[in-house]
Amino acid sequence: MILRTFGWAFLTTIVGLIVALLYGGPTGLAIAAILIVLEVSLSFDNAVVNARVLERMSPFWQKIFLSVGIIIAVFGMRLLFPLVVVGVTAGLSPARAWQLALEKGDPETPGTYGYLLNEAHPSIAAFGGMFLLMIFLSFVLDPEKDVHWLRPIEPVLSRVGRLDGAGLLIALLALAGFALGFPDHAEQVLLSGVIGLITFLVVHGLGELFSEGLEADLDELEHEDASARGAGGAQVAMATGRAAFFLFLYLEVLDASFSFDGVIGAFAITSDPIVIALGLGVGAFYVRSLTVYLVRQGTLDDYIYLEHGANWAIGALAVMLLITVEHEIPEVVTGLVGVGFITVAFLWSVRHNRRHADDEADEPDHVVATRG
Repeated sequence: MILRTFGWAFLTTIVGLIVALLYGGPTGLAIAAILIVLEVSLSFDNAVVNARVLERMSPFWQKIFLSVGIIIAVFGMRLLFPLVVVGVTAGLSPARAWQLALEKGDPETPGTYGYLLNEAHPSIAAFGGMFLLMIFLSFVLDPEKDVHWLRPIEPVLSRVGRLDGAGLLIALLALAGFALGFPDHAEQVLLSGVIGLITFLVVHGLGELFSEGLEADLDELEHEDASARGAGGAQVAMATGRAAFFLFLYLEVLDASFSFDGVIGAFAITSDPIVIALGLGVGAFYVRSLTVYLVRQGTLDDYIYLEHGANWAIGALAVMLLITVEHEIPEVVTGLVGVGFITVAFLWSVRHNRRHADDEADEPDHVVATRG
């Protein structure tokens, strides 16, 4: 199971490190290895959230996510995205941006590739921060969520979610607060933040719209033909066609938002775009493999608070991204916060499972038999 799921990640690690060694020598190898660890450590929460979306997609679209999606993740976000950002913000052609990137200039020197990318960071952070904040709010404000982890915070937030547009209202207030708090970048924060909100509403909204239509069709099918159900009498609505396509787009935008901090943080280690693409690209394969592993193992169902921990990590990452508009936060802090939330949620889930098993063991045999 491990080899089948993580086989491509292991293979790309070997190939990526060999290429890094041939390209940049021992230094290139060491930096690529560091970037792989950086990307994986920053993306545990990404994999957990991806898994919850991916399990709603048909096997065909899951394969699309793992094939076409990984191409977009590696070459689109880890290689082309920095070039596009530098080109747009500095008014450079793609060819000139690539040439500038290969010069490996010091990020502290005006006019270099790394410097220009850092100059665009406020816009990147505002877009990614608001997109991730909306993901967090859509989870914690869900009024239909019946499992709560952090009490009494989560039950209160679920009640707040009964107010129409509560998530959008909170996000807009947060955006206004950061714009006022960072007056030197207020225009960038507002514009990019609003674009992030619109992106979330469009992509996520269309995915939900078509998914709801699919689930309604499956419900009707269940009533017409009971034999179409699974052995347990239930059928999981798996998105296909347009529904899966928009869920796929949602996953790609989600992955892009998560990769912002990794891409920007990588330039604090090296300004070489080839080494960055190699290190972060290999890390992206591990994120995809971990996502598939969580889906196939049913981990999110076995450990009920894991998704909660991931979403709280997303909320923390969103706030930290917005803070980095003017204040630097070390990537190790970002990574540790995410891993910390997920670790605590995992341990909480283990404790819940043990208590649940103990309660069942203490019940009389006829009660357990009746429940079964």
